[in-house]
Amino acid sequence: MDIGNLLGVFIGWPFLALVPAALLAALYFRRRQPMILVATLAWLAYFPYEQAMKLRILCSGECNIRVDLLLLYPLLALLSVLAVAAYARKPRVTGRD
Repeated sequence: MDIGNLLGVFIGWPFLALVPAALLAALYFRRRQPMILVATLAWLAYFPYEQAMKLRILCSGECNIRVDLLLLYPLLALLSVLAVAAYARKPRVTGRD
């Protein structure tokens, strides 16, 4: 399976960007790690952006060549990986019992 086709699903159905946002939000409410919140907000910001691109509000004319995604997809992927790593990291023990 081509990774471009997998990520391209967000172009056709921008509301699917809410799925990783919801999953990351669930992780955030369990651990309250700032990195998880940053990744959640990034996915939430990507949704209206992609929806506006689909509705041709942010682009006029030819929107088939999406150079912006060369920056956005790796950024979203990196933030997501960092958020999952922040969640998986063992919380610090404060010494108070």
